[in-house]
Formats: sequence, C-alpha cells, structure tokens
Amino acid sequence: MTVNNENTFTMADAIVKELKREGVEVAFGIVSIHNMPIYDAILRDGSIHLVGARGESGAVNMADGYARATGKIGVVITSTGAGAGNTAGSLTEAWNRGVPLLHLSGDVAFPHLGTGKRYIHECKDQLQMMEGASKKAYHVKNPEQISSLMRHAIAEAKALPSGPVTINMPIDFQSVIVPDTTFIDATPEVSKEALKPVHIPEEVVSEIAAAKRPTIWAGGGVLEANAMEELTHFAEKIGAAVISGQSGKGAIREDHPQWIGHFATMPPTKELFEKSDLFISIGTKLRGNETGNWTLPLSENHIKIDLDINAFNLSYPVKYGIVGDAKQVLKQLVEELDKKDVKADAAYIEEVENTRNKLRDNLRAAVHPYDKFVDVMREKAPEDAIFVRDITVPASLWGSRLFNIYQPNTNIYASGGGIGQGLPTAIGAQVGARDKVVMLMAGDGGFMLNVGELATAAQEELPMIVLLFDDKGYGVLRGIQDDVYNRRVGVELFTPDFVTLGESMGFESVRIKDAEEFAEELEKAIASKKPSMIVVDMNAVGPMASRGATAPDLVNNYIPKKRFED
Repeated sequence: MTVNNENTFTMADAIVKELKREGVEVAFGIVSIHNMPIYDAILRDGSIHLVGARGESGAVNMADGYARATGKIGVVITSTGAGAGNTAGSLTEAWNRGVPLLHLSGDVAFPHLGTGKRYIHECKDQLQMMEGASKKAYHVKNPEQISSLMRHAIAEAKALPSGPVTINMPIDFQSVIVPDTTFIDATPEVSKEALKPVHIPEEVVSEIAAAKRPTIWAGGGVLEANAMEELTHFAEKIGAAVISGQSGKGAIREDHPQWIGHFATMPPTKELFEKSDLFISIGTKLRGNETGNWTLPLSENHIKIDLDINAFNLSYPVKYGIVGDAKQVLKQLVEELDKKDVKADAAYIEEVENTRNKLRDNLRAAVHPYDKFVDVMREKAPEDAIFVRDITVPASLWGSRLFNIYQPNTNIYASGGGIGQGLPTAIGAQVGARDKVVMLMAGDGGFMLNVGELATAAQEELPMIVLLFDDKGYGVLRGIQDDVYNRRVGVELFTPDFVTLGESMGFESVRIKDAEEFAEELEKAIASKKPSMIVVDMNAVGPMASRGATAPDLVNNYIPKKRFED
C-alpha cells in the first residue's frame, strides 16, 4: 500500500474527482480506519462539505433526506462490517422510496476478504448484506478501475427506478496510486425534459375522452418527473378525481377541489372507485398498505403511465400501458385531447369536491382536538416549507392527510414504514435546503432511535424544527393492540425530559399543552432560525375524539382482527 502525498493520485483522489464531476457538494457519514483515506482526500480537495453523523444509520437517512429535498444524488460514506450493517435499514428505506443514493463503504483488506480470520471489522459477506439492502452493490476488485465503477454506480443510482447503490472498497486499495484518467463522454446524459415523444394510440386517447367518471392515482413518479403542472391540466381537462398514496402528496396543489389525496381506503373514496369508468395510475406501484392489500375496487379499464417497465401488471391488471416519462406523456395527452370535444362532467366534479370535503370533515372530527394543530402548522409555515414525518400516530393519521402540500420536494416521509428515521432525514433535508423551513413531525418512541443526531443538527447550526408528539409509548402499536387484542404489551415507554435533552443538544426547547401555545411557539421557532424543538404533551392535550382513529390502514390490512373478537 502506498501512502498518499502531495504528488500522487490515489484511488481515494479518483473517488473525489468523480464526485466533483457529478456536482456533489455535500457528503454524509462517519470517519473510520476503513474509510480514512477517502475522508483525507475530500479534506485536501476542499470542495465537498462533510457532515459527520453520530451513527451510520442516521448518515444514510441524511443523504436520503438531502436527495429528496434537492433532487440531487445523496452521498454517504461509512465503515466496514458492523458499520456497514448499521446502514442496512436506512438503505432499505431509500430503496423503498426510489431515492438516488451512492453509498461508499469501507471493507477489510483485499487479501483477507472471505477468509474468516476475523480481520478487524470483518463481516462474513458484506457484499451480500449490502446487495440485500441496496438497488445494487459492487466490490472494488481493481483499484485502477475505480473511476469507471464510480461513474457506473452513480448512473445506476439515478436510472429509473432509482435507488441506493453501494460500493465496497477494501482499505488497502484506497491509498493505491492509480491513473488520473479524464473520460470524454461520447453520449452525454439526456435529461428528462429532452425525452422523445411516445406513441399513444388513438384508441387510448378516445377511451380517456369518453370517460365520464375518471379517477387518477398519482404516485411519486409524477413528482420525480416534475409533472405537477401537466397533471393539473390533464385532471382538469378530463374532470378526474385525483387520489394518491403518501409518495404522491403534492402531485397537484392540495387545495385543488379535485384533489382527494391520501384517503384511498376510506369508504367515500371507495364509492368513487366503484362507480369509476376509467382508472389512470401514474408513477405508482399501488402499495399494499395504501390499497387495502390490493383489495380496492379499481376499474379494470386501467391505463398505466410509468417509466419502469416492471411496474406494469405488478399490483393491478393494466389494459393500456404507456411506458414513458409522466411529464412528457401527460403533455402529449392534453395536446391530443385538445383536438377533441372533451368536456368535464360538472356534476361529477361537484361530487368529487363534496367527497373531498366529506373525507376531511370526517377525519377532522375523529382526530379533534389535533385538527387545530394541523391548522396552526399550515398557517404558520410558508408554502415551500419541507414537511418530514416519522412513523407516529399524528403523522400517519392526520399529518399525511390534512396538511396540504403545495410545492415539489416538500413532502418527505418514511416510505418503508420504519420508525426513527425522521430526525436524520430532516437533517439531510435541511442541509440541502438551508434557506427553507424544515419541520419534522415525530413521536417519542421512534425519536429515541436516532436521538443522538440532534448533536449533528446543532453542530451544523441547522434551523430545523422538531415537532415531538409525546404520548410516552408506541402510539400506533398501542392503538392497534387496543383495537384488536384489547390489551397491551411492549408499548409503554419511559421517556426522558425532552426539553432538558433538547437544550443539552443545542436546541431551543419548550413543552406545550394545547394548540394556542403550539401556535405561539411555532411562530417563534420559525422566526428564530435556530435549532428548535416543540414537545407536544399529548396527555395534556387529551385523546382524539375517536378511539379508533389511530392506524386504520394497518389494522384493516395486516391484523387478523376476527381471530380475537371472542
């Protein structure tokens, strides 16, 4: 192994060169003996800001949040063995959401790979472990080829369906002198804006034009394609109800009268689906938990638009499949429909708006008095505020349904359903959007999983706001156990004094007991532009009006309730 000096170009330097070529400005991670040469190369170059997390899991979440808030690739650098293993859950989250992320992981010295000699930080099979958690994982076998492998991995992470890609890098390779090769791209990357028009048969256009009660399910692919404007025009043109799961929140402005949103499994929405004569899904895999485990009565007259060929006939049968970018396809469809005498059914649009209002009124009544909290949040926060949600009752139930999203890249949540990832994800989002308000909604149970990352936020002097809903337990699971078993186990938690904890970590912290105090403190936190935490004492606020308003999707989809009714 050759130790780097000022006159050599090493594998670590080649890594930095490729990161810079991609335009990377920030990398997250934890320094280790098995990635120190990469850290040193970044330091010597000086153009990439290193954010030091307190755990590898949090570091990956930070890179994930950064990517979602900016639309750029997230970069995370971690260690070997146990350090690599700590990334698995967070990589799984990035894979679930399809986040473009590059994970650079150290590994044991090449001669000791797979020998089982217990080389420090050795893992039985790190490549297989990372392959299971990532879109794809690679192992560096020849340090001289690191530049081409980096370029390939970055392209693969960004290629749809996008996702996290891991490169395992033996420590003895990282300081090896390698060629300083400059690649000349013969075929520069084509942006989505420049995608060629797709062929849309006349029969498909005619089918859409003839529909009287169309429904649209908008997924994350709409937002990834920056197709909110095109979807709005399309939905208004054909007079469709627009439904979404969590990833599609904000696919059109959520104060639009045709926006139903994340209410797909609720009875009023089911009635719309049952009477619909055309179903159009766009950029979505129609997840199990958002479709009643694929029991929703969606029309067999199903047109699907997606760039991922593997998404077709995955969850529901498709009559017409259009493989293409949502922005391009929707633009073409509107142009074709403009040539026809297409008129939205005024009575149906009124029915859609009435359904929208009924759904929200019903939920607001069920979650009262917490409906006042969402009103405060939407009133006080600017339209471009980034709203990050961990898995907790307030977030999963009303935060993901009643809080309106108005702009792209402002809706971030735990797609894979894992708790505790909200805090580091919000940190990454704030690093990527320092001039925006970032609000994290979390519960006390999940918050404790990565609570040490508060120190990262304070060290980075991030003006993020933590809205911590404290009910001294795992609220979602508590609600399920109450509803299904009528008894509880493992859900009651000892919790620290979060105000003191927050203050010790550099957060201006306060505990509140009602919506009036919440409004006052949130306004202060937004104005201060400092790390802030507002702890909502849910026991003081009181229970929601409806006992069953906890996690209806989970209860209905995953728990065999009938087994316990006796």
